[in-house]
Amino acid sequence: MTPRDEARHALVFGASGLVGRHLILTLAEAGATVTAAVRSAESGVRVERWLAEHGLNRSIRTTIVDFEAAEIVSGGPAAFSSVTEIHNCAGSYRFGMTAHEARSANVGIVEKVMAFAAALPHLQRVVHVSGYRVGGQDPTAVPWPDAHRTALYEELGAYEASKMESDAIFQARALEHGIPWTVVNPSSVIGDSATGESDQHIGLATTIEQMWDGTAAALPGDETTFLPVVTVDYLAAFMAAAAIDPDAAGKAYWILDDATPPLADLLAHVGRHLGARVPRVRIPVGVITRLPQWITKADPETLTFMSADRYPTGSAIELADRHGIRMPDVRVSLERWADHLAAHRFGAAMTGDRRIVDAGGLRTFELGIAGSDRVILPGLPVNADTWAEVASGIRARAVDLPGLGLSGGTGIQDWERWLPAVLGDMPVDLIGHSIGAAAAVVAADRMPTQVRSLTLIAPFFLQARAGATAGLKPLVTAYLRHTDPTRLSRRLTGSDSSAGALESSVSDLRHRTGRRAAEQLARAGSERWRAELRDALGRFRGPIRIVTGSDDPLAGDATEQLGSRSNVELISVPGAGHHPQLTHGDALVELLAGADRMKHDAQAVRG
Repeated sequence: MTPRDEARHALVFGASGLVGRHLILTLAEAGATVTAAVRSAESGVRVERWLAEHGLNRSIRTTIVDFEAAEIVSGGPAAFSSVTEIHNCAGSYRFGMTAHEARSANVGIVEKVMAFAAALPHLQRVVHVSGYRVGGQDPTAVPWPDAHRTALYEELGAYEASKMESDAIFQARALEHGIPWTVVNPSSVIGDSATGESDQHIGLATTIEQMWDGTAAALPGDETTFLPVVTVDYLAAFMAAAAIDPDAAGKAYWILDDATPPLADLLAHVGRHLGARVPRVRIPVGVITRLPQWITKADPETLTFMSADRYPTGSAIELADRHGIRMPDVRVSLERWADHLAAHRFGAAMTGDRRIVDAGGLRTFELGIAGSDRVILPGLPVNADTWAEVASGIRARAVDLPGLGLSGGTGIQDWERWLPAVLGDMPVDLIGHSIGAAAAVVAADRMPTQVRSLTLIAPFFLQARAGATAGLKPLVTAYLRHTDPTRLSRRLTGSDSSAGALESSVSDLRHRTGRRAAEQLARAGSERWRAELRDALGRFRGPIRIVTGSDDPLAGDATEQLGSRSNVELISVPGAGHHPQLTHGDALVELLAGADRMKHDAQAVRG
C-alpha cells in the first residue's frame, strides 16, 4: 500500500467494461476512493447497480468522459486534483474494424488520457491495459513511419496493430511527461474464477459457442498451440496491487496462466464439461490460415493469436506473490466461465438471474430466485426459459429437468438422485407442468416431508393419452430436431404468437435435446407409468392444486375421483391449452400468487 493509502483515489477509464467493473470493485473493497469514467449517465447507473449487486456497500463517484471533446472530463484536470492513480481500461476490443476506427478507439484514447494525466498534481501511477501479443513495444520508435504503420495494420489486422501502436505511444507519452507508469499485458480474459461471470462474447467464447451449437467441425491447433487465459478477478487484483507497488513503476507485466492447456485440449475439456459434441478432428493453425473463412468460421484477425509462443511471466508471478494474489485453478475457472456462457446463451439472454448449478452430480440450469422455496419443473418439449415471466411474477425458480433444456443428464432415470438435490433441505412448494408434474408427484411421494404443496399444471397422466404418433420416437425426434419456432408455436398453442418465446427451446431441441425429449414423450404414453403416478398422487396428503386449460381438460374419471378429495382444488384457465405459460402467463401469475397469499393468510389464522 502507499504511504498515503487513506488518500488513495483511483480514476478508472473504461469503467463499464468487464475489466473496469471488476477493477472498481476490487479497488473500492480495498478502501480506495474510486471515480468511474463512463460514456453516459445511464452507463454510470448500470455500473453502480452492478457493484451493489456484487456486494459493494459503499458508494463510488462517476464522471462522464467524452474522448472527442477538448476536455475529456468535465472540469478538466483541475476537477480531479486528488487523483493518485489512473487505470486505462478504455478502448475497443472488436475485430473487423477499419484502421481509422481502431486508431481512434485505441491509439487516440491513449493520447488523450496521457495528456490529461500530465496535468494532475498528485498522480503517482498510470496503469495501462495492453495485451499479451502486443506488449513490449519500443517507445523510442514513436512516431511510427507511415509505411511501417500501414504494413503492420494490413498484416495483423486493425485491432491488434492499433493495440501495438497504443502500447508504444503510452510509454512514449509517459516518458515525455515524466509520468510513473505500469503496463499490464493480459491474455484472453475469461470470467470470474468463483462465478464464471463475463459479458464478453468474442474470441475464445465464440469458438466455445460453435462447439456448443454443433457447428464446429474441428478443433483448431495442435499440442503446441497456446492461447492462454486469465480470470478477470485475478487481473483486477493484480492491477490494483501494481498501481501502488513501488517496484512496478516503469515495468510491463504479462498476466496469464502458464498452466492453460493447449488450445485444442482446452476446447475439448470445456466441450466435455458442457456435454457438447467435441470434434475429433484437429486442424493445425497453418492449415486454417490457408482455408477460406466460410469453412473455418474463424475471423482472420484471430488467427495470429493461435501460436506456440510463450511469454515472460516471471516478474508478474513475483509481484502477485508479494501481494498474496493466487492464480485460481485454470480448468475449474474455464468450467465456471463456460457454465456462465451457456446459462446466458452466449449473450442472447443476459437479463434475469440465470445459473448452472450442481444437483445430484448433474449440471442443472436454473433461472429466477436462487434458493427459492417455490420450484417450477417445466414440461415437454419446452425449457425453463418459457417459464421466466411466471417465475419472476411469483418469485420462484424454474429448473430444467435432466436431459432437457440446458440441464445435463439423460432423462427420467436421473430423477432419483436429482430430485432430492433440487428440493434441498427446506420444504418447498412444487409447481410441475406436463412431465414436470410427474417429477413433482414423484418427489412428493418419495420425500413427503420436503413438499409443502403440489401445483400440477396440465398433468398428462390425468388427461387423455396423446395420439399414437407420440410413441414413434424416430418420427418425433426428427420433428423436434427440424422444427422452427413458428411451427412449434402453432403445434403447441394453435397460433404464431409464441414463436419468440420458443426460440431457445427450438435451439435446445435442434442441437442437444431432441432425442431425449422424444424418449420422454414416448414414456409419457405408458399406461403403467400413468397409473403409478395417479397412485402416487393419491398418497400425498398435502394441498394439491390442479390447473388445466379449458381447451385441455382433465379426463372425466380423473375429475370425478379428484373432485371428491378435500385437499384437492381443480382450476380451469379459460381459453388456455396445454401450455398456459405461453398463452396465459399473467393469469397463471395471478392464480399462483393469489393462492400463495390465501395459504399464508390461512396459516396466520391457524397460528
